[in-house]
Amino acid sequence: MSSRALDRLKKAVLARPQALDVEKAKGRKVVGWINYNLPLELLHALDLIPVRIGKGGDDQLVDTGARWISTKNCVFTRETVGLFDQNTDPYVTRIDLFAVDATCLQVFRAAEVIEHYFKRQTLVLGVPRNFTTPEAGKYFRAEVADFLKKLEEFAGRKLEPAKLQKSVGLYNEIRELVRRLYLRQTSSAPGITWRQTFEAVHAGHTLAPEDFRDHLFDLLEELESQVFATESQDVRVFLSGSLIPPSDHKLINLIESLGGTIVGDDLWTGLAPYWLGDIEEASVEGVADAYLRRVPHAALPYFDLATDGRYRVLKELLKTFRADAVIYHTLRYCDAYTFKANELKVILQKEQIPFLEIHTEYATSDIEAIRTRVEAFLELVRHQLLLEV
Repeated sequence: MSSRALDRLKKAVLARPQALDVEKAKGRKVVGWINYNLPLELLHALDLIPVRIGKGGDDQLVDTGARWISTKNCVFTRETVGLFDQNTDPYVTRIDLFAVDATCLQVFRAAEVIEHYFKRQTLVLGVPRNFTTPEAGKYFRAEVADFLKKLEEFAGRKLEPAKLQKSVGLYNEIRELVRRLYLRQTSSAPGITWRQTFEAVHAGHTLAPEDFRDHLFDLLEELESQVFATESQDVRVFLSGSLIPPSDHKLINLIESLGGTIVGDDLWTGLAPYWLGDIEEASVEGVADAYLRRVPHAALPYFDLATDGRYRVLKELLKTFRADAVIYHTLRYCDAYTFKANELKVILQKEQIPFLEIHTEYATSDIEAIRTRVEAFLELVRHQLLLEV
């Protein structure tokens, strides 16, 4: 769809690096961050500027990163290291601190490499390996408190309760707006594609949260003020698995070129961080507890399927978005998601939901092989849907 609100959002993203220069000239500091359980509310409340680092799809950067970190790390991790080696990315060059949480241990390792070889100031937030126990909550609250203390030293100011309350309200509002935007895909006339929604969420990785909220509000207001014609949709595909960061378009392009209609995802660069985890209490402990309630990341272990809330949420999302099939995307050497692919396949078979795992990297050499598999899968699902009519 053509959208003035989306056009304004894209222009804001293009202008963001220069806007950061203006803020840095005023003395504000920029914190680059990666991963899944890092409480952005604390950064914002300390008047720090959070900017998400990392993109995908550049095999040359992957090779560059492999000079510094093992090739047994996933391509996203290697590309991230490559960004710091190359040091031309408009956000990498502007950050004053690199912050990560240790949810994905490969990203944690990348932070160690970046600190050691590229002399970037780095801050790591520890996370429990099992989020479901009382001990996990106690540990994470202590880690968040320690993380905050180090952030305060870096920022040169103490956290003010009133500012934290304001930041909590802002990020809760953003989560609600992202959910509303995603839920447009449950309609037969959404007025916006999943891809446009996904790219809008990625815009929030770098924009100031206040600006991101305002752009989301404008976009939803534009969509909700119009009546759109019903769109004919092919197989309704739900994407799961490893992250798909900005600039990694390979699988998305293939699915769409073969007629598939992507309607939702539970990716940690997509809907997952926004679906759960609203903060109920504007305190440091309340922030920590809310991040424990997020959709679990696959890098976190569990003792049985009943304790893995990720599968429970996935089944909920499949019903919500009326998905016909799941394409599960795993990056090479993204062990956490790769090892869990087969058990998810078994779970979805019991639900009679077609499942396809695509194991890939950022090189283009496997495009035709993936095309053949996706094309055959979509044809199979189409045939099954015809039999159900």
